[in-house]
Amino acid sequence: MKVLVTGAAGFIGSFLAERLAKRGDEVVGLDNLNTYYPVSLKLDRLNRLGIKEVGEESVFITSTVYDNFRFIKMDLADREGMATLFEQERFDAVCNLAAQAGVRYSIDNPETYVQSNIVGFLHVLEGCRHTHVKHLVYASSSSVYGLNKQIPFKETDQVDQPVSLYGATKKADELMAFSYSQLYGLPTTGLRYFTVYGPWGRPDMAPNLFLKEILSDGTIQVFNHGDLQRDFTYIADVIDATLRILDFPSEEAIPYRIYNVGNSSPVALMDFIQLLESHAGKTVKKNFKEMQPGDVKSTYADTSRLEKDIHYKPKTSVQEGTRLFYEWFVAYYIK
Repeated sequence: MKVLVTGAAGFIGSFLAERLAKRGDEVVGLDNLNTYYPVSLKLDRLNRLGIKEVGEESVFITSTVYDNFRFIKMDLADREGMATLFEQERFDAVCNLAAQAGVRYSIDNPETYVQSNIVGFLHVLEGCRHTHVKHLVYASSSSVYGLNKQIPFKETDQVDQPVSLYGATKKADELMAFSYSQLYGLPTTGLRYFTVYGPWGRPDMAPNLFLKEILSDGTIQVFNHGDLQRDFTYIADVIDATLRILDFPSEEAIPYRIYNVGNSSPVALMDFIQLLESHAGKTVKKNFKEMQPGDVKSTYADTSRLEKDIHYKPKTSVQEGTRLFYEWFVAYYIK
């Protein structure tokens, strides 16, 4: 199978591209390498995949590790470039993981989110439509649940009250995907990821921010005075689920699906911090603050649909996941 992975220098995208290459698929990885967080981390992820240097825009680089993996630097918002890429490569499947991430960043930088998450996603949909891609899998987010009060979150819950523009753009992606599934018969599957963490994670995410301060004897910012819960989901579980779903396009009359991808076991934020402290063997000073705009008090994924349809349930405990994350963090940032 020939697969396009967008966001291939990102956290989830780099792991997915690696797994696809290892199992023998022909993989094209795409990323614009933006500067939302240090590009050095993105380049190091690519280096693991055998991309030792990044070429000019729209130039393919072949991996020195996997001869079935190529990388191209391109922005999803480049309409002509994306159209040409789809026409020339003729992908069997696409996994769209490229997006402007970060809930809080969207408060101050709304235009960036619209360009990447809506305009860019439109170009992906158009490429899939015109070249008859057999399955488009795309990253949505637990952020679409917004002010939803039902616990745990189910795919059938209302998602019309996002509390951040980031969540609104992800909801927009789901609506756009439905229209293409309905109009053109394009099989699309949206994955509502829940607080993914682990090795090679984004430095702006809470686990990385917390561990950095713990190890440097700093102070962490704890919002809503610590009264928060998150459905922390380990990266390996996310990749396992995504791969199974990629191989399982809908055969319904309107081939459109949505899945929660979470651990289905929310953890109190203070307990999560305590786990990181225990791995590091030290405690950290905490600055307790009010809830930040765009945040929600709790996330909790109902994954019964995922378990029923693809027979998969995440298996990494938060104790094991945080240990593996801690070991990587120390090896990458400290040693």
